[in-house]
Amino acid sequence: MKTAVAYTRVSTREQGKSGLGLEAQRAAIEAFAESEQITVSAWFSEVESGKRISDTLAERPQLSAALAASKASRAPVLVSKLDRLSRDVHFISGLMTHKVPFLVAELGPDVDPFMIHLFAALAEKERGMISARTKAGLAAAKARGTKLGMSARSKSEVRKIASVGAKANQTAALARIETIRWAVESALTGASLRDAADLLNKRGVASPGGGRWHAPSLLKAARRLGLR
Repeated sequence: MKTAVAYTRVSTREQGKSGLGLEAQRAAIEAFAESEQITVSAWFSEVESGKRISDTLAERPQLSAALAASKASRAPVLVSKLDRLSRDVHFISGLMTHKVPFLVAELGPDVDPFMIHLFAALAEKERGMISARTKAGLAAAKARGTKLGMSARSKSEVRKIASVGAKANQTAALARIETIRWAVESALTGASLRDAADLLNKRGVASPGGGRWHAPSLLKAARRLGLR
């Protein structure tokens, strides 16, 4: 039977939106895998803060881990939708240089890499057009004297929004800790501290301080995470 490595991704601001939650992605992947008789050998899930300016593998440790697992098992990476890999066509093009095949449940099983690249380019263009229309609409509303943003909200609404933001930040921080825990535990399995640090650096997993891993810092992190 065919196998695949599943990858899901969501940002804290997307978590509550219909069709973008982790559970919805998992359900779509499972349905696709069942219809195509594919066994999902591993799951990788990423929760992001949504504050990133650019898309890089260094900021996507779970995707890096999924790519590594895919190469090791010679199985494709399976996602529910193309934008779960990225909304940046250049980033997706870069992923293809890793020579890892991708399956997108939404697009079906027979889409070749060229078509995936084309779909990504079209999606990026459409997002740009939507953004331009939104900005034009907001500018027109402002010109009419319509209040926008927080100034149009009551104090209770502002406090509620602030509370939701604080919870989202807390969720993102916890997700980051769990991501580092999984990456460190995986790298340390059967490896020395030096080899594990090298593996984390190769996978593009940043240390808690945002830099490269070294044996001492890895030992310190492992102890803090309860792994040593």
